Amino acid sequence: MPEGPSPAGEAAPDDETLVRLARQGSRPASEELFHRHRGVAYRVAYRLLGNEQDALDAVQDGMFKAFSGLADFDGRSGFRTWLVRVVSNAAIDLGRKRSRRAVFGVGLGGGQGDERGNHRPPEPSTDDDPARGLHRQDLRRALDLALGRLSPTVRTTFVLFAEAGLSYKEIAEIQGVPIGTVMSRLHYARQKLQTAPEIQSLGDLA
Repeated sequence: MPEGPSPAGEAAPDDETLVRLARQGSRPASEELFHRHRGVAYRVAYRLLGNEQDALDAVQDGMFKAFSGLADFDGRSGFRTWLVRVVSNAAIDLGRKRSRRAVFGVGLGGGQGDERGNHRPPEPSTDDDPARGLHRQDLRRALDLALGRLSPTVRTTFVLFAEAGLSYKEIAEIQGVPIGTVMSRLHYARQKLQTAPEIQSLGDLA
């Protein structure tokens, strides 16, 4: 009978160990991998699609493909990087299929509906200052609009870097491009964000 993740109180097994156990048929290992990485998978999918239900569908599809195809994971990159690639590809495919509904935005609008009527789940609060909270909401809305002007490829690069926290090398592996191309895309995205009228209208953010 395959072993499972370590009992409570022991050091948590790393992803490599969990993948090995999951391949052997350990359901607890698969569940631990799912719970460990579902948050970043959802955030990437949501910020690529801008729609809660579409993001959930993309995560479900991506997770199913990943866990049913663990044999395809060769270990050359980390499991998290590989999983984000599978989920982001699922989100991009879904966005193409639902192009009339896809927003391809970035940012969560504090649980408010956007101008298209899509529900946006709330982000956790980091302080109790209402003024600062409103300011962050305004900034997120501005980012939604500003990033909506970027091409899907540049936007995806930015989301993988800013939301998933992937390195230049990891993004390059996911997108199949040189690291220099990733750096150029991020530089372009930053320039566009800095000069976007939606961001400029917020004035000094200091």
